[in-house]
Amino acid sequence: MRRGADMGRGALENGKVLPKNYEGVVNLISAEYPRLSAGFQKIARYVTQNPNVVALESISEIALKCDTHPSSLVRFAQEFGYSGFKEMQLVFQTRLATAAPGFRERVRALDSELSRNTNSGNLGHLRGLVVRDIAALQELLENMPEESLTEAAKLLTKTDTIYIAGQLRSEPIASLFRYLLTMLHRRVVLLDPAGGLSQEMAETISARDVLVAISFRHYAQEVVAIAELAAGRSVPIIAITDSQLSPLAKDATVLFTIPEDEYSFSRSLAAPVCLVQCLAVAAAAILQHSREEAPRIPTVTEIIRNRKGAAVRPKRTPRP
Repeated sequence: MRRGADMGRGALENGKVLPKNYEGVVNLISAEYPRLSAGFQKIARYVTQNPNVVALESISEIALKCDTHPSSLVRFAQEFGYSGFKEMQLVFQTRLATAAPGFRERVRALDSELSRNTNSGNLGHLRGLVVRDIAALQELLENMPEESLTEAAKLLTKTDTIYIAGQLRSEPIASLFRYLLTMLHRRVVLLDPAGGLSQEMAETISARDVLVAISFRHYAQEVVAIAELAAGRSVPIIAITDSQLSPLAKDATVLFTIPEDEYSFSRSLAAPVCLVQCLAVAAAAILQHSREEAPRIPTVTEIIRNRKGAAVRPKRTPRP
């Protein structure tokens, strides 16, 4: 297949452009994802959610983790115009090499730390989980756009009602976010699966509201259906998910992607929990703009204590 070479990008015979940077590869895969075969969709999900693994591992190791054959990875890369998987992998390696200073060292240190503690009993399990969480939080910090946080905070403070949908593994994240926003005196509706009424409750949503949809692999079907319902009514959607290939991504007004590493036991909630805490604080900063102190979110016990204090405080009698 012939390629052009202007501006560091190659032109394909079918008129498409061969990306030479990571963002271009992800955008191309996202655009072509719906028409890919089921096997190629599985590979697409893995390579976009695990870019560091794709950059650092051999094709055999990647194929094993992706539960496919190395030849399938070669054909996948060729599907997008690359001569083979090595050429596509080079784009992922370039991204890693040009990331924030020290990132490659952290990845190597992470691998070293995990390998040293593979057989260290229960404390080794804890250490492995903590090290992975630290890496996930560093990745979140380095790749979070300021404008996305700002836009989401404005939606959370300007709309009438905040609907939150998060089920299965995402349910604790949704519950925490409901708690934080309620403490800010925002009107919040948690679309939980209790009684099988989440989709019926979502029928009350309107364009004056906002939906926060939270879902990761394997995406909760009710959450996806609620997001599609909201999109059909022109409701702004804040999506918290794992990839641009997520079914929540296509209709998102603000999209937060938190790529997930494969854990032997479970996938971590550290990064998404940190994100929703940040969004709550960002909303508090808007709502408490007149405060001289840093924005804060009160607790239930603090609110109750303040109410009791106000109730028992003796009234001053006016002097004669």
